[in-house]
Amino acid sequence: MTNPTEPAELYRHGLRLLLEKDISGWVGLWDEGGVMEFPFAPEGWPVRLEGRQAVADYMRDYPDHIDLHDFPDVTIHRTTTPGVIVVEMRAVGRLVKTDSPFEMTYIAVVTVQDGLITSYRDYWNPLAVAQPGLDPAGTDR
Repeated sequence: MTNPTEPAELYRHGLRLLLEKDISGWVGLWDEGGVMEFPFAPEGWPVRLEGRQAVADYMRDYPDHIDLHDFPDVTIHRTTTPGVIVVEMRAVGRLVKTDSPFEMTYIAVVTVQDGLITSYRDYWNPLAVAQPGLDPAGTDR
């Protein structure tokens, strides 16, 4: 299957891949030089990942930490800049380590060029990391 190239459809396709726990497929949506940033990352958490491999390394164990069940609220705003979208969304699931509920809201600014993600700024709630068991990528903090 060919990946969608329009930013909103590519993003929605990426969400489906995350729900299917197809991290390799999700990483395949990234440009080789893509950059992922976490502007609100708390101390000890990554602030910037440079390159597809860095994103792959960060996301590799995601399903071992968070079992995503749904993205019940997703609103994608197109911008006046070609290839740039702003996404508001909510993710729900469970934390694998504690088997407790997981819910997180996000705002993301995503840039897509030539059908691949080149930039992804993820504005997630850093206060949520106080939840026991929440370590989305298994990072050593």
